[in-house]
Amino acid sequence: MSEIFSALPGIEVPVGGIAKGFARMWTDTEAQGGHAPATDDARATQANFVIMLGFGTTREDALAQFQTALRFSQRAPSRVVVLCPQRDGDGPPEMRAKIYGECFLGKSKTDKRCVEFVILSYPHALREHLENQVSLCLSGDLPLYYWVHRFTSAARIANYRYLLERASRVLFDSATAPPDALTFAWPRPEIVRDLAFARLLPARQTIGQFLSRYPEATLVAGLDTVTLAHAPALAAEGRVLLVWLMERLGQCGENLAAGTLAPLPPGASGSFALNFGYADKKFFRWTGDFVTGHARFEADLGNGRTTLPAPAGLLSPEAALSEAMFF
Repeated sequence: MSEIFSALPGIEVPVGGIAKGFARMWTDTEAQGGHAPATDDARATQANFVIMLGFGTTREDALAQFQTALRFSQRAPSRVVVLCPQRDGDGPPEMRAKIYGECFLGKSKTDKRCVEFVILSYPHALREHLENQVSLCLSGDLPLYYWVHRFTSAARIANYRYLLERASRVLFDSATAPPDALTFAWPRPEIVRDLAFARLLPARQTIGQFLSRYPEATLVAGLDTVTLAHAPALAAEGRVLLVWLMERLGQCGENLAAGTLAPLPPGASGSFALNFGYADKKFFRWTGDFVTGHARFEADLGNGRTTLPAPAGLLSPEAALSEAMFF
């Protein structure tokens, strides 16, 4: 993890000199003709955002997630702290810090926003001091959002109870998380959000809008099976989409059959194929391809056959963060 700390952008500063480091960094940036915050308003933030880069994170992945957090902070200015835990024996037994800042224009030339990142690297032996250091980096009057990325064991996440309990939202991605994340006893399960579910918002909206044109009783009358087939790389997204579908159908009536999740047949194109099987002649099908951006509805729920093209896609990583955090 010291390798990841070294790969992330920023200027290394003493752990006790983070505030002075930012002041010096912005002064140097302005002296060199770069964009720097002219007023305190330019550094106004809306949230605290802590990102844990777990042991499953590679250098390339860390850089990609850093850019995701940067783009997110341009949408919702945040005070960002990136945690880089070290494996035992990986790097010096000390806590290290980096700082990074960037300014960008908002909706007008006078609307300048500047974001600041603190990157902390630490060995397990110093983890007990991490809470205090993170607290110093955050703004106490702003909500806290905590994203755990590519952790290798939910048991390790339990060691960060301070963040799990204080956060307004805890985010993880079931597409990259270990299996025990789905059964882990989160201290506050009501605040946990899965990014795999969040990035499916466009698909959930289009399916929900199409089905909402039919009476609830019509949707569930004679419904025998719900089958969702997914591309191999979208197993996590398929799982959460099917759970969502069954919950919504359950609100329409009782005695519904359990949903079935399966991979698409070998060689089949597309991302998802959803099918409602009925005891009578009714049918409903939705296919979506996130590569081409196209989806298709086919249905006859008793009022004649309907065929409708629709868009298909996933939210961008930064938009998925916003969806998971704020909704």
